[in-house]
Amino acid sequence: MLDVLLVDDEPFILQGLKMLIDWEQEGFQIIGTAANGEEALEILKTREVDLILADISMPEMNGLELLERIRKKQISNTYFAILSGYADFSYAQKAIRYECTDYILKPVKREELIGVLRKVTSMNNSVMKETQSIQKMEQAYLARNLIAVMKGKYDKLNLEYVKTHLHLSEGVRYIEIQLDGMEMNEEITDEEKRTHQRKLYQACQEFLGEDVRHCVFDVSNHEKIYDIGLVYCDYMSEKCEMSEKEYLQNFLSYLKRIVHFPVVILVGKKVADISGIAKSYSTACVLRSFQGFRAKKEIYYYEEEVQVTHGGIVLCKKSLDVLLKAIEQNRHIDIKKSVDSFYKEMKQMGVTGDTMNLNINYLLFQLIHLASQQDDDINQEEILRFISESAFEEGILRGSKTHLSRFACEYGDYLAQLRKNVSRGVLGEVEKEIRENYAENLTLKALGEKYFLNSAYLGQLFRKQYGKSFKDYLNQYRMEQAANLLLRTDGKIYEIAEAVGCHDLDYFVNRFIAVKGCTPTKFRKQAQSTHGIY
Repeated sequence: MLDVLLVDDEPFILQGLKMLIDWEQEGFQIIGTAANGEEALEILKTREVDLILADISMPEMNGLELLERIRKKQISNTYFAILSGYADFSYAQKAIRYECTDYILKPVKREELIGVLRKVTSMNNSVMKETQSIQKMEQAYLARNLIAVMKGKYDKLNLEYVKTHLHLSEGVRYIEIQLDGMEMNEEITDEEKRTHQRKLYQACQEFLGEDVRHCVFDVSNHEKIYDIGLVYCDYMSEKCEMSEKEYLQNFLSYLKRIVHFPVVILVGKKVADISGIAKSYSTACVLRSFQGFRAKKEIYYYEEEVQVTHGGIVLCKKSLDVLLKAIEQNRHIDIKKSVDSFYKEMKQMGVTGDTMNLNINYLLFQLIHLASQQDDDINQEEILRFISESAFEEGILRGSKTHLSRFACEYGDYLAQLRKNVSRGVLGEVEKEIRENYAENLTLKALGEKYFLNSAYLGQLFRKQYGKSFKDYLNQYRMEQAANLLLRTDGKIYEIAEAVGCHDLDYFVNRFIAVKGCTPTKFRKQAQSTHGIY
């Protein structure tokens, strides 16, 4: 609803304007009246209005003087329509000079007034769309710089841009807010998860209010992780007069109330300021990898989950070493027996809580070491990702014996494939799949199944060969195809996004900016200008 101020020195005209049309039906509400320009200015001191309808002839300050005062002093960006009994072109000229929206002759006719209101509505909608578009582009550019700082791949320009455009303080954490894959319905499709992720992002923005820029969509850029990144600063909880834990619990409660699906929060290690956020981000990634082996929680704090207290901690090293040997040799029967022995030993020794975490951490780090021994160039982040993905197997409780047994067998298969030195020829087939089917929902998991390779291992082969992840390669190829379509067709941006396999317009724009350094619209305009197309 747009707010209207009526300004005329004749009360019966003001009353007539109020009764002439159904203002609410046209999307407007009259918030007040004034007898002259001076009274109108007093009202504008206390509130903004969207439209002023003012008589041209009034005592003290007439309508044209009011319009001139508003525009010169930049008191308001309101739309302005003059009501006049004079069909004098010089009046209209002056009104136009000061950006008058319309000029209506008295007596005011119902159809003319409705026409002015609809014109204002159309103009306001256009301005709002343009403003929203600019804000989205600015947010996308900030997100690009912020992600670079988070992941430790930045320069002074990235860092300075972030410092300039965010409200920051000492005491900073990277916090990952994600859909809880373990708790979600098994029948939910990837597209539905993406829709949920978008809703989660909107809920985060609403909660953060003026700190909305601290929130970034899909930081991990991983096909199985539906996350929102948050740069948390100590001032956020302080201004709410809460402790950090109270603030985050309040945040979680709000999200659950709004989105109605399971959410988990991973709280990275606190660092001194934004320049150290990459370290906090990496610790949140560690939490993501380890949460499958932890007691179920809604909020995981890095300091709590990885701490090692030395009083009374017992490492079941003998059982773990036997299990590791069985995994290394990929003997599934022995793996299951070793897992049983490990849990039996922990139960006999009364191992719980932090001590159990220590045992699981020892196992995971030794598994990473085993993979590294197979290939010096192995990407440890990919191994952690494999561990993380395995933590969300359907129907398996976190930290259970069944889960660990299944995971250990899969990891044994993974190590076996690393040793086989599978022919790189499969990469040519995968690249061909991308060229021919880039608009489809291509995933490493599906390709791994098609070519009988563990998806994590296939991902590592791909990264070693092309110097980037499968997802990044696919995205870059899609953006190159989108660039071609922008140059060779007049298709709308959303149509081109769909054509290259991106069904989320915001996601497409962000990825295009990351690859081409500008928005799709700007890319097309620059190309047209360069080639002399008008």
